Amino acid sequence: MVKRLRLNEKSVREAAPEPGRDYQIFDSEVRGFAICIYRSGNRAFTLDYRHAGRQRRMTLGRWPEWSTAAARERAKELRRDIDAGGDPLGTKEDGRDAPRFSDLVERHAEVHLPNLAKTNASDQRSMLTKLVGPDWNNRLVTEITPYDVEKLLNQIAKGRARPHKEKPNNRARKLQGAKPTPVRANRVGEVLRKMFTYAQGWGWREDNPASGFRRRIENPRERFLSQEEIRKLAAALDAAEDRRAADIIRLCMLTGARVGEVRQARFEHFNLEHLSWSKPASMTKQRKIHRLPISDEAAAIVRQRQLLVPRGCAFLFPGDVPGQPVKEIRRFWAQIQKQVGIEDVRIHDLRHTFASLLVSGGASLEMIGKLLGHSQTQTTARYAHLMDSPLRAGVDAVASAFRPRPQLVHDAGEQARKSA
Repeated sequence: MVKRLRLNEKSVREAAPEPGRDYQIFDSEVRGFAICIYRSGNRAFTLDYRHAGRQRRMTLGRWPEWSTAAARERAKELRRDIDAGGDPLGTKEDGRDAPRFSDLVERHAEVHLPNLAKTNASDQRSMLTKLVGPDWNNRLVTEITPYDVEKLLNQIAKGRARPHKEKPNNRARKLQGAKPTPVRANRVGEVLRKMFTYAQGWGWREDNPASGFRRRIENPRERFLSQEEIRKLAAALDAAEDRRAADIIRLCMLTGARVGEVRQARFEHFNLEHLSWSKPASMTKQRKIHRLPISDEAAAIVRQRQLLVPRGCAFLFPGDVPGQPVKEIRRFWAQIQKQVGIEDVRIHDLRHTFASLLVSGGASLEMIGKLLGHSQTQTTARYAHLMDSPLRAGVDAVASAFRPRPQLVHDAGEQARKSA
């Protein structure tokens, strides 16, 4: 027989467990509301109801964490929802099975990241793990709002202090204040927008909370080596003992290639007869085959590497691990920076210098884009202002035609004195 009484703290506390079975004591005030006495002696408040012809039982909370009065009020709220046709247990189960942001990250890594270059994929994985995951991993995909996106990007844009040690050595930096990182915030916003676009396609949510994220102002870094700096750098590379690292830098200067492309270059990619370099899609940032002509000086470096590299090795610049290209040349570059006095110059700035030299030689933006392997014209457009020099020379040539010649100026002065 079903036990019914008006539940209170005393009746719940004094109800004795029965060996070998669990049982319920139903409340006489709220239909379906009960306290379940487990054979272990634990007890919890439950709510029994029917939905769509099915008997359902929902656990409200354990006693004594939940008081009888609080559990009864919760049961009344759910009872009103049930009478209106709701299924609170089904809603709870749906929420438990709903995809969370961590699930979205996992599927994004499975579907999208394999289509990216290795470095780009690693960078996106790092952003999601270190910058987004700690705040969002346990949240439902449907819970994230445009406000959440903006709040997160604002926090990323502020930057964060660098790690430090109490006694810094040459491998650890002293604690520095947070450095603003607006560009990083923009990149995270782009990744989130792409991820939620996928989520829409998979039916995980109806809208994209990152579609209209506010882009922070970016000031592209522009550092070009002067002719004097190029001469000093070339001399330092010629005198360097590490010929492998020096040749990597020289090939970056002569081709405008990214340092990662040069490090992974193979002999089979070069046609020395036609003076061309064909980079496979797996090596390029735009994930497309990029063919470009090379100079005699660049071809000479390839021929020299053929003599220095052991026979059977496919890489121009083999690393210390057999079968792998060289991984890093940061220490070598740091030494060259100090030696030449260009501490503010990155290796990637050699690519910008390559483009600036093309501009000074009269190359068009279309030609520069093809040599650098740009897939979008706006990427090459950053060098458009460098074309002001030839334009200014043309304007100066026109202006010179209107300047009075010295003899005419002298004659005009004589005439003025005679008139006086």
